[in-house]
Parts: sequence; C-alpha cells; structure tokens
Amino acid sequence: MVKMIILLSIISIFAVSCSYQHRHLVGNGPQTGVTLTRKQWYALWGLVPVNDVDVEKLAGGSENYEIYTRSNAGDFFINLFTGIIGFTSRTVTVRK
Repeated sequence: MVKMIILLSIISIFAVSCSYQHRHLVGNGPQTGVTLTRKQWYALWGLVPVNDVDVEKLAGGSENYEIYTRSNAGDFFINLFTGIIGFTSRTVTVRK
C-alpha cells in the first residue's frame, strides 16, 4: 500500500511539473479558427535554437491571432531521451 501511495505521488508530481504554457493574444485574438502547429527544437539544453518557428509567417499576415507555446508530457518524453545529449523541444501553435 505504501508503494502504491509513493507511486501515485510521483506520478502526480510528474503530471504537474512536466507541463507549462504561455498564451499571447495579438490584436483581437483569433478570428477564423485556423490552427498551425510547429515543434521548436533547442540544442545545448535550450541555449541554441536548432530551427526557427516564425510566428509571423505562420500567422500569414493576419493582424489578429493567438500564439500558444507549451511543453507537455509528449515533449517531456521526447526530452527524456534527447536531453541526454542536450536537445529539448516545445510546441508552438498559432491560431488565426
């Protein structure tokens, strides 16, 4: 029983700590509901960007959109394996 409580505590801590999000509204926020998602990669534990996710290009000239940047459990598991050599990832979503 004690092992089960410890396991549930570890899973709960993991579920809470492995995700973060940042939401930023530009203009009046999304108007059309069109969503584009890209994966942002970093090397050296987040110091050097590997690819460039240009949110203005994803917005396509729209003046009203939402930028949603997050790291979730899926990113955590990717980082678990690639983090050994220093690569991390996050997901960037632009909704017009």
